Amino acid sequence: MDKKQRIEYWLNSADHDIDTAETLFQNKKYDWCLFIGHLVIEKVIKAFYVRDNDESPPKMHNLIRLAEKTTLPLSDEQKQFLIKINDFNIEVRYPDQKYSFYKICTTEFTEEYFAKIKEIYKWLLLQMKL
Repeated sequence: MDKKQRIEYWLNSADHDIDTAETLFQNKKYDWCLFIGHLVIEKVIKAFYVRDNDESPPKMHNLIRLAEKTTLPLSDEQKQFLIKINDFNIEVRYPDQKYSFYKICTTEFTEEYFAKIKEIYKWLLLQMKL
């Protein structure tokens, strides 16, 4: 794949996953909704990584570390949010943390964080078009 195709791959995959996260939210699978939400943001940042570095992104899930390897103009507030949603990736993957994460994923908690995930997702897409 050329650079444009690799960027499109990450963006199309993120677009697919945001729909999946929405379905999970509607079906009250809140922990998985937030896990997939993290994945959406990860994939868009990986598209930026390809754009800015002209190579495949590293196989990592840490949103801050990935974003630092791009030219994304993240505010301090956005960086803090990425740090927070990094936890959604870890806490769903590991059984010892999964149940405690499941318990905090109430409707209200998930509504708040999923809305913010969708907001930053839209912002990231706008940055890609600049």
